[in-house]
Amino acid sequence: MRRSTIEILPIGLGHEEALAKFFALLRSRGVDEFFHPHPFTAQAARERAAYAGDDLYFGLFEDGAMLGYGMLRGWDEGYEIPSLGIVVHPDSQGQGLGRLLMTFLKAAAMRRGAKQIRLRVYPDNHTAVKLYRALGYELSAEKDSPYLIGFLDLSRPGNMS
Repeated sequence: MRRSTIEILPIGLGHEEALAKFFALLRSRGVDEFFHPHPFTAQAARERAAYAGDDLYFGLFEDGAMLGYGMLRGWDEGYEIPSLGIVVHPDSQGQGLGRLLMTFLKAAAMRRGAKQIRLRVYPDNHTAVKLYRALGYELSAEKDSPYLIGFLDLSRPGNMS
């Protein structure tokens, strides 16, 4: 049985290369068609690695390899409700890593005092929609938009676990 170490770490200067490779992989697999919070370029990787604001960017690593990327952002722009975004390596989906990253980001938002978390998802991204609903997000159609908008109320007792 293979032993591995899974870690969720804040993206920092030491992660630029891993993040750039991960972004390139996401582009090559077409993931950026459905998840595009920013360009998945080497420049964007450099910017995230050197970032020093109030928003949060994390990488999910296994034995040093990047398998996931998550963020809570909007605080830099003055929003009280952060927007959450995650992506998991296409070859590692269905293994609970998305749920792990979502749970971690919820805890990070709560530690920051957020009362809610917001996200957007394409309705035909069935796997993500199912996960978000299972985690307690209330999803509804956004007027004049291709997205569903989801909110998680962090003050509700059932959403605190």
